[in-house]
Amino acid sequence: MKIIDTKILKGDCKEILKSIDNNSIDLIVTSPPYADRRKNTYGGIKPENYVEWFLPISKELLRVLKPKGTFILNIKEKAEDGERHTYVIELILALRNQGWLWTEEFIWHKRNSYPGKWPNRFRDAWERCIQFNKTKTFNMYQEEVMIPVGDWASGRLKNLSETDKIRDNAKNGSGFGKNISNWVNREKVYPNNVLNFATVCNNKNHSAAFPEELPEWFIKLFTKEFDTVLDPFMGSGTTLNVAKKMKRNSIGIDIITEYVEMVRRDIGESEFVLFEPKVEYESSRKKR
Repeated sequence: MKIIDTKILKGDCKEILKSIDNNSIDLIVTSPPYADRRKNTYGGIKPENYVEWFLPISKELLRVLKPKGTFILNIKEKAEDGERHTYVIELILALRNQGWLWTEEFIWHKRNSYPGKWPNRFRDAWERCIQFNKTKTFNMYQEEVMIPVGDWASGRLKNLSETDKIRDNAKNGSGFGKNISNWVNREKVYPNNVLNFATVCNNKNHSAAFPEELPEWFIKLFTKEFDTVLDPFMGSGTTLNVAKKMKRNSIGIDIITEYVEMVRRDIGESEFVLFEPKVEYESSRKKR
């Protein structure tokens, strides 16, 4: 009988990642501190310094990820002086230069986002979940995230035209159109890249916990049982808890003792591993 291995590592992920073996991780799912956010816990990173701060971390992530593994980065721009800051776009380009392939981008639509506005814009109800890979060939189990066919089928599939029954050139010149008749009598279809998950409203122990459905969806899509999932910015431990329920091994890293102890209690003493490098947070932060 295989045993699920859950490791909780305390310290600066830039240093702790160096202790993880090359090509040992199947999936990385993480949400690092956004620019100028979580100043009281993670110090806050200025948007103009964000790429410089993140690249040493992503270099280690590139090393530890398996050739057929996937890296999902949950991140969001900020508005500054009346316009969107470009630090996320700059980070994407820098990661590509580092050797990552920018394979896909998923949009997390927060379906319970409350209303709001500013003089020149409205409230965001979405965040990016950007997919990076080391190679063009990676593990992906699309059937695991299929969804019910939906109400669109009852009307769209009733009266098919001749072009609906073949894969022909699209009229707008965008390439080949889809053979719509392929979906007749099917109960499930593949989802699109917009993920509709509500935000977490009842977790007062962490300022930016994401819902369990988010890592669960990516774990289903990119891993199998007993694969290893890494979250280098563990926070409240959502990724680790979901991975454990889904029979995946996992590694979580966080620099905040309070979060480490909280996840330790949630995961269970017998599955807790504490690793504290000699490099402390304050000295590490000064080196950035």
